[in-house]
Amino acid sequence: MDRWVALLRGVNVGGGNKVPMAELRDLAAGMGWAQPQTYIASGNLLFRAAGDAPGLALALRGAMAQRLGVDVPVLVLPGDRLRVLLAACPFDPPDGRQVHGFVLWQAARIDTALYQALRAPGEDLVMGDGVVWLQATGGFGRSKLVEKLHKVIIGSDMTGRNLNTFRALAALLDPPE
Repeated sequence: MDRWVALLRGVNVGGGNKVPMAELRDLAAGMGWAQPQTYIASGNLLFRAAGDAPGLALALRGAMAQRLGVDVPVLVLPGDRLRVLLAACPFDPPDGRQVHGFVLWQAARIDTALYQALRAPGEDLVMGDGVVWLQATGGFGRSKLVEKLHKVIIGSDMTGRNLNTFRALAALLDPPE
């Protein structure tokens, strides 16, 4: 069985789409997935299973909708793919909360004119292979670019995690023996 990371978009944010992480782990185990493990309450699930990423994502989304009453987009990545995305991050800030990676469901592009219009000093956006990295040294909560990112990145749904979360997920993929 391969090691996978499921990224759930929009759970436990702003009081909506509540998914208790213990229930998510139980759900994954009930699906026959091995070693389900969650990381923080924002919808990060690590597990072992046979199958392919699209099939696993579809199965998890369907099971969540049926058993938990929550229907949200689910992106499943092989553990090695998450490591590749992290290794390609073009930023190395002192505070990992200043950088977010937005993992894409499909190929996308950046609306450069809108990006330039919304961009504040200290904000940099870099398109990678399957991910868009955003550094916002002034803070994400105050960024007009972050607020309109769904209009700046065109052609794909996405789900974002900060650099600290990427690093933690990568570390959890290879627990100590």
